[in-house]
Amino acid sequence: PELGEPMSLDLRENYPALGRLQMDLAAMSFACNLTRVASIQFSNAVGNHIHTWLGHNRGHHDFSHDGNSIAATQQALVEINTWYAEQFAYLLGKLDSIPEGDGTVLDNTVVVWVNELGRGNSHSRDNIPVVMAGGAGGQFETGRYLRYFSESHNNLLISLQNAFGIQDTVFGDPSYCSGALAGL
Repeated sequence: PELGEPMSLDLRENYPALGRLQMDLAAMSFACNLTRVASIQFSNAVGNHIHTWLGHNRGHHDFSHDGNSIAATQQALVEINTWYAEQFAYLLGKLDSIPEGDGTVLDNTVVVWVNELGRGNSHSRDNIPVVMAGGAGGQFETGRYLRYFSESHNNLLISLQNAFGIQDTVFGDPSYCSGALAGL
């Protein structure tokens, strides 16, 4: 669509453009200091979005339930996840291009990319990948790969709220909390 032209929110073809607009809006909102918090969710877990621009004709959710040994499915999932990684990189690039203080907006922000499952076909909650970028104004050391075993999302969220000055030891259901992640 051209600038000023209405865009259908229902068309699959507009999914990438709508995502970019949401990321641009978040970056500009940070740059203008209209907000310091944003959440972007491309789809829900069972939304079964079909990534037609990648050449797929099956939904992401359907692919995620296939067996691990189906090579075509694994290739489709790699392509889809690569596309999402490219979107994440786009957002990081936008934030890194905006000067702020002695650095950039990205230096003063933390961006978290997370999935709710480790593997879709088993609904496992083990080995859930999380990517964090940005130093949150010096709160987090960047450029590292960390692996936490037997830790819940709640503990990551405790760590994030602590970085924002909220000194709490619980986030959500206390039975899933053991405190902030050590070494984060």
